[in-house]
Amino acid sequence: MTSTEQVDPDAAGRPRQLTYVIFIAASAAMGGFLFGYDSAVINGAVEGIRGKFDVSDATLGAVIAIALLGAALGAMIAGRLADRLGRLRVMQLAAVFFGLSALGSMLPFTLWDLAVWRTLGGVAIGMASVIAPAYIAEVAPAAYRGRLASFQQAAIVLGIACSQLVNYGLLTLADGEQRGELLGLEAWQLMLGIEIVPALVYGLLALRIPESPRYLVARGRTGEAEAVLAQVEPQRVDVRAEVARIATRMRREHKPSLKDLTGGRFGLLPIVWVGIGLSMFQQLVGINVIFYYSSSLWQSVGIDPADSFFYSFTTSIINIVGTVIAMIFVDRLGRKPLALVGSVGMAISLALAAWAFSFKTGTGDDVSLPDAQGAVALVAAHSFVLFFALSWGVVVWVMLGEMFPNRMRAAALGVAAGAQWITNWLITASFPSLSEWNLSGSYMIYTAFAVLSVPFILKWVPETKGKALEEMG
Repeated sequence: MTSTEQVDPDAAGRPRQLTYVIFIAASAAMGGFLFGYDSAVINGAVEGIRGKFDVSDATLGAVIAIALLGAALGAMIAGRLADRLGRLRVMQLAAVFFGLSALGSMLPFTLWDLAVWRTLGGVAIGMASVIAPAYIAEVAPAAYRGRLASFQQAAIVLGIACSQLVNYGLLTLADGEQRGELLGLEAWQLMLGIEIVPALVYGLLALRIPESPRYLVARGRTGEAEAVLAQVEPQRVDVRAEVARIATRMRREHKPSLKDLTGGRFGLLPIVWVGIGLSMFQQLVGINVIFYYSSSLWQSVGIDPADSFFYSFTTSIINIVGTVIAMIFVDRLGRKPLALVGSVGMAISLALAAWAFSFKTGTGDDVSLPDAQGAVALVAAHSFVLFFALSWGVVVWVMLGEMFPNRMRAAALGVAAGAQWITNWLITASFPSLSEWNLSGSYMIYTAFAVLSVPFILKWVPETKGKALEEMG
């Protein structure tokens, strides 16, 4: 097939190679869908688990958050595994872990084996969170890389929305009871078990897509690398010359290891600290409190359970809308402008939510917000999700996939993602106790971090829009 034939438009009017690259990116991002699904599905099962095992807030928070420690481990080992086994093998391994976690979580004997299965699912989440952005960045043409890398976050928010829709459907079938019986199990068990379906899809898709050309060059498989580049970028005049250029750059670099990340004033290279900072700020604003605890949150301020599930789902829709906005503008405006807009919007939204929650009255099951403050809290929560989704939700994953030099990309991304999951764990595990202490105060803490993210972006975060991966570093 000639280059001219390959760039002819398909039935949808897109260049054929772009359609193929979209398929590749969407397949890799299926790990992001499972990442979002697995992270948020627990939201619908919180009260069922509490009732089934009769646990305290602190223990419940620990069991819910333990998956995030698994995610930190998965993120930290994914880079090394990807460099040794290949990007596709890591995807396939993550798919197996997702499936096993779903089955085990659906049929736990005790709270502690549920925690083990949730940890295994967390390892899969961490692996998927690293491998998808790295793979997409290495396969995508530079002109489309931002939008294609955005598929990761788009898949995450779709996974979140899908899990909440599944939860709502199962809860409806169980007459509003998380412990209601369905198919011989309790509703919350089915919520956790259905994840095996997307896990199977992810594993099958990982068998259909090509290996990263940069990994193939690193392994000396230049012929295969040329074939992949010819498929994704057929407009290149000389694919062989491009492979030779990548190989030359890699020969000047030693074998990647964690030592590549060391240096600078605080033990790590400055660019690695920037990646860690991006990851931590993404979580320190408290975004996952909305997705892990939203149903319980709304019930804690007097909203009935049916409405609380509805509001959890509407925040997921807002999340999708914001992600689409980010996908449209990330290659047009750049990464930093979007992040700045998001930080300001999140800070204002969080401050409004903190103000509204300060009017909470009552204790136990007899709690409420005044009508005006309740409305402000709902609007603020939705606007917070919107500003996060159109900025930090997408920008962080795009930048982590492209900001590091080739010699350290997988290892640095693993460290940054590991820091993200540890921070996520701290926020998630602490929220039940913090909210019991002072819900408004909790949101003021998240507001402070949103404000601090502004000078961090302005001073330390580089713009990566339009740059080739070989230009980084």
